[in-house]
Amino acid sequence: MKTHPWLTTLIFCCALPVQAGGLSVARQQDLTHFVRQECGFCHGLKLTGGLGSSITAEALKNKPAETLIAAILHGIPGTAMPGWAPHLSEADTAWIVDELLKGFPE
Repeated sequence: MKTHPWLTTLIFCCALPVQAGGLSVARQQDLTHFVRQECGFCHGLKLTGGLGSSITAEALKNKPAETLIAAILHGIPGTAMPGWAPHLSEADTAWIVDELLKGFPE
């Protein structure tokens, strides 16, 4: 029986470990690194503030997730906060916001 290349890819993709939010474990690890490096550059290595404000769970507890997602994707005009839409999908950003609201992993 001949196997089509697309079937092999489909089987491989379905076998990747996936957790909440539909993101693979590898993607979640990439995003954790992204937050620590890119966000941490302005928001501080422990995300407690620096050039940018604190983005700890405590600091964000009264902010709607939709507002945080929009700020990450599109930036905040008049501030140093850039839009990350060229680098992050909405699913990536929703995962980041969810993790920030829970208390970002160490």
